[in-house]
Amino acid sequence: MRMSLDFNLIHRVNMGDILKRSSKRYPNKIAVIEGDTRVSYLELNKWVNKVARGFQSIGIEKGDRLSILSSNSIEFILTYFACAKAGITIVPINTGLLSNEIEYILKDSNCKAVVVENSFLNLMPASESLKEVIVIGDYDCSKITNHNQRFHEWEPLWSAEDDSEVLCEVNDRDLMQCLYTSGTTSNPKGVMSSHTAVYFNTLGTAFDLKFTDQDISIAMLPFFHTAQLNAISTPVFLAGGTTIILKKFEPETLMSLIEKEKATQIFGLPMMYRALLDHPKRVDYDLTSLRLCVYAMAPMPDYELQRAHNVFKCDFALLFGQTEMAPVATVFRPEHQLIKSGAVGTPAVNVEVGIMNEKGELLGENEVGEIVYRSPQTMEGYLNDTQKTDEAFANGWFHSGDYGYFDKDSILWFADRKKDMVKTGGVNVASIEVEKSIFQHPKVQNVAVVGLPHEHWTEALTAFVISKDNEEIPEEEIIQLCKQQLGGYKVPKKVITLKEFPMTSSGKIQKHILRNEHINLFEQETINK
Repeated sequence: MRMSLDFNLIHRVNMGDILKRSSKRYPNKIAVIEGDTRVSYLELNKWVNKVARGFQSIGIEKGDRLSILSSNSIEFILTYFACAKAGITIVPINTGLLSNEIEYILKDSNCKAVVVENSFLNLMPASESLKEVIVIGDYDCSKITNHNQRFHEWEPLWSAEDDSEVLCEVNDRDLMQCLYTSGTTSNPKGVMSSHTAVYFNTLGTAFDLKFTDQDISIAMLPFFHTAQLNAISTPVFLAGGTTIILKKFEPETLMSLIEKEKATQIFGLPMMYRALLDHPKRVDYDLTSLRLCVYAMAPMPDYELQRAHNVFKCDFALLFGQTEMAPVATVFRPEHQLIKSGAVGTPAVNVEVGIMNEKGELLGENEVGEIVYRSPQTMEGYLNDTQKTDEAFANGWFHSGDYGYFDKDSILWFADRKKDMVKTGGVNVASIEVEKSIFQHPKVQNVAVVGLPHEHWTEALTAFVISKDNEEIPEEEIIQLCKQQLGGYKVPKKVITLKEFPMTSSGKIQKHILRNEHINLFEQETINK
């Protein structure tokens, strides 16, 4: 048994070892800042060891699953790396979910324990598998009665004096984490990622974004999402940089923090950069320490990207991928931003990318097909769903569900989600292409293009827009704008202004709800319409 453990400790790939190694290279370097709290790498690693031992002391063992329901905090980071060292699979839960949605995840993942911030306790449902509830923040667990679970306060759990390394045999393909997808069309799927997958992504992204121990990164997107957690934060820890924790995005708070801490890197959604650019007090803050602004989830319009470069005077990069890739698959690098605007970049260092048709054949340049991947970063599969796992791994590649193509310079372009392609008049139209044109209208804040049933066109392109001033945008203005930039068959048949869009808890537009709510829109249309 000892020989097996010794061999494992020598050879293994384990996400917890990232922190241990950084603590030996940069023991006195500040690893984390939250408010007035500053923690060095040496301290952080010792704290993680204590938390791991605390989990073990209440019966959470290797192979168990532990969920966490918490906003961004040091406790989240401690829990994440403690689980890694103890061989526990962590299941982060979106704090924007409702109680019944949280119940589904806890049941589907068969979680034995949960770490929950006290402000989210009211969302905790009953769960047969859940045995241990660990509460972050002020809460007197001794007063809780008539529960099937044992409740524990966070502070006593990791107060033990023993902060030595936790010696646990964890194999490379053991599960590190199980993150649930947004579930835009059905119940969310649990994406199972191994230590190897997350480690290779962490190492690759640190390389691709040139992270060093001199980087100071502000974490303002939620840790429960793989974009912040694994595309930025774990690579920063690997490189020995500093992570500054923000609970949420607030433009002036962010700018003040950049100036105060001389931050070198931020990661946000395009709408966040837009809010910074438009903020009336932006000129009052010194943002010159920034070397890299990273964005994801959506492309930035050409004019906005150019404006951002002019204002921030630093590099920009887009990360493209998905939870199943842990998550970075391609990087739209700084050198391509203004000459290949709209692309999603070149493959990440550990990822092979192909374009495949429905016959399982790889395609050449400028041929549109499904984007497929091969990489040690790829997930192990979907939890409790072998059919969807088998479908995703068909033909020896992971199938992304995205359509795209490579241009002559081997740059990848995203065409659309497979399910969002609109077949109108026998021709496939990428909804995202139409959306990009509509976004150029000065009054448009957000847009979603879908196909609705039509007697003649089979599916009629329909654009839903939200205006910046909450006033209706004349349909003809949008249609004329599209006619100037798109082929006739790509021009929407109707444009409808809405006050809001149905959204997932992670901020994605639920197009299937828009379709269902307006399914009969063209019932009365004539064949010529």
